[in-house]
Amino acid sequence: MSTTLIKGGLVISATAEVTADVLVDGERVAGLLAPGSGLADSADRVIDATGKYVIPGGVDAHTHMEMPFGGTYASDTFETGTAAAAWGGTTTIIDFAIQSMGKSLREGLDAWHAKAEGNCAIDYGFHMIIADVHEQSMKEMDVLVGEGVTSFKMFMAYPGVFYSDDAKILRAMQQGAANGALTMMHAENGIAIDLLVQQALERGQTDPRYHGDVRHALLEAEATHRAIQLAKVAGSPLYVVHVSAQQAVQQLAAARNDGLPVFAETCPQYLFLTVDKLAEPDFEGAKYVCSTPLRPQEHQDALWQALRTDDLNVVSTDHCPFCFKGQKELGRGDFSKIPNGMPGVENRMDLLHQAVVEGRISRRRWVELAATAPARMFGLHPRKGAIAPGSDADIVVYDPAAEQVISAATHHMNVDYSAYEGKKITGRVHTVLSRGEVIVSGGEYSGRPGRGQYLRRATCDYLG
Repeated sequence: MSTTLIKGGLVISATAEVTADVLVDGERVAGLLAPGSGLADSADRVIDATGKYVIPGGVDAHTHMEMPFGGTYASDTFETGTAAAAWGGTTTIIDFAIQSMGKSLREGLDAWHAKAEGNCAIDYGFHMIIADVHEQSMKEMDVLVGEGVTSFKMFMAYPGVFYSDDAKILRAMQQGAANGALTMMHAENGIAIDLLVQQALERGQTDPRYHGDVRHALLEAEATHRAIQLAKVAGSPLYVVHVSAQQAVQQLAAARNDGLPVFAETCPQYLFLTVDKLAEPDFEGAKYVCSTPLRPQEHQDALWQALRTDDLNVVSTDHCPFCFKGQKELGRGDFSKIPNGMPGVENRMDLLHQAVVEGRISRRRWVELAATAPARMFGLHPRKGAIAPGSDADIVVYDPAAEQVISAATHHMNVDYSAYEGKKITGRVHTVLSRGEVIVSGGEYSGRPGRGQYLRRATCDYLG
């Protein structure tokens, strides 16, 4: 096996910062050494990280590559999406396999394996979306947990597509409580939202800005509260996805204060963008249609506070891109037909570092939110999310002083716009190793489809 020495960088973990050399042997981290260890002459490759950070590769625990939605598909394939992730310092994704109504969990999982196998540039795992709750699918849950699919997503939104009523949610949570799975929840009151959508359209309110109005913050908070109570009845852990409303954060904080195993994520779009984007003229607001929706500034402030207090535990992207031309435009004249989703898998690590620059979070919290916590949450730690002996050598050498401007003209995601177009930030990925192999270095990409491996995951590390 070949050896790599990453020398002279500031190695940052979720708990410590130390100037050290990192020795990589093959695909694994061999050890952290005092600077000037003398191994530079004997290593097969030396990477000079002087003046740079050395951090674990990012773990994006919420992506939707090639996802079908609203008569179209997310524009990033597993090939393009994982390459873009690598460019941005993310070395692991967890995508969502989908059970269709009337189909088995196995059929859904097999379909996603077929999409991803041989196409991913970085390592990947799957969550499972449950759309059809019955006794057979509950038995399948147990089998999938044994195969390393240890988290299952349900929806309180999208009636007629993914929606599950309270009885189905409770039944699946009971199964998760028994087999160790983590229930993930899209918490919005979809029944009430559909009524508000209908009423808005009847009033002639068809523009993208009304998407934010009908998906009211209180309907996110109500659903979050209901999910927590159902999980409590079932004795199940709960992970609420893409939290955007301060009232929902209040429900999560109260549950955590009561000692319940309740966790949650937010996403960069809710931390850096506000609802004003939905009102951009000439239908440009459609670019920012996602669910949960963007919120006013006061919600953004509450999310940052919750990240600091750990009432929000992870920052994922919910990367589900649709091109403005030909896809988002499907909703001209009816905002409810705009495909819901935004790009971001390439921008997450940089945007969170910008929060470090602005004093919103610490460097250690940056690493924790972007790498360590998602790895622990979804049964991948310490293989992922850590730089420690025996861990996979998923390592990012990060230049904290480099300046860049985010733009669709330079990003690598397969989508024709950037949600953060023109945003100036400080910090940039310099070198990315995935299981010891350099796949990004100094603005050059050397990754390839198929080198990414499927990850069988353990159960949530926070429940041990």
